[in-house]
Amino acid sequence: MGLFNVSHPTVFLLTGIPGLEYTQKWLAGPLCMMYTTIQHWILIPFCLMYLLAILGNLRTENSLHQPMYYFLAILAVTDLGLCMSTLPTVLGVLWFDARAIGLVSCILQQHFLHSFSFMESAVLFAMALDRLVAIRFPLRYSSILSGPRVALAGAVLGLRSAAITAAPSLHLFTFQYCHPGALSHAYCVHQDMIRLACSDTRFNSIYGLCLIMLAMGSDVLFILVSYTVILCTVLSIASAKERLKALNTCVSHILAVLCFYVPVLGLSIVHRFGRRASPIVHVLMGTVSVLFPPLMNPVIYSVKTQQIRRAILKVVSLGKLQ
Repeated sequence: MGLFNVSHPTVFLLTGIPGLEYTQKWLAGPLCMMYTTIQHWILIPFCLMYLLAILGNLRTENSLHQPMYYFLAILAVTDLGLCMSTLPTVLGVLWFDARAIGLVSCILQQHFLHSFSFMESAVLFAMALDRLVAIRFPLRYSSILSGPRVALAGAVLGLRSAAITAAPSLHLFTFQYCHPGALSHAYCVHQDMIRLACSDTRFNSIYGLCLIMLAMGSDVLFILVSYTVILCTVLSIASAKERLKALNTCVSHILAVLCFYVPVLGLSIVHRFGRRASPIVHVLMGTVSVLFPPLMNPVIYSVKTQQIRRAILKVVSLGKLQ
């Protein structure tokens, strides 16, 4: 098996649903049409999830100017990026059977996907600090987390996420790809690309592991520290009603943290220890880790946040809600 011809761009094959990848090439007649129809039916829930996630995160309310809502806006932009980074190839694979993707496109897609994933983790950490300041310093909350400071924090977190994923992404251009086979998802991820490389991938493997441990690991650690301080502060409040009210303001954020980190942890376990697991398990875990947080975050904050709930009801009632 030789290397890809260096005079032509390297091309990867994306996988849709395991077992249906090559049916249109191998089968003919009514049976082929049946499999094509199955793929189109499978596309419906995917499109619905993407549509709900995008519409949910596009919803804004100009009258909400508290620091928490600035962070929610940053989280919504991050969730949109997470959705849009995979949407083109997922729809292309499931609807048009367009499985081929060039090297540059694949590297860019995995870079944006991983950058927005690290950005989501960083924003959740920033929102933990927001809750800490709101509960520990309620009278100085708006002055400490002013609009410009929140915007600066969002910009720094975005640049950090893009910068830390740049080195392994650029290093992918130096690889030679000689192992046959398709990528395991309907979109490009870093682990898949280095699996198909025949070059020395130790830098990317070690860097990727260290990146997850240091970046996401530190975010998780700081979130735990923030909530430890929050809990100590709440327990010092004399009134049980006030303690419950303070803790209630953290419920949405805790649910958002669980919606993001639990699928990511599950996907990491499957990638590292589930090599013998069915390919569909990898696909489902990958889909959940990408789509579940953007899909659930608008629901969580709409249900738990009175101002957002009223804003949505106002739109639904065509402005009749006062």
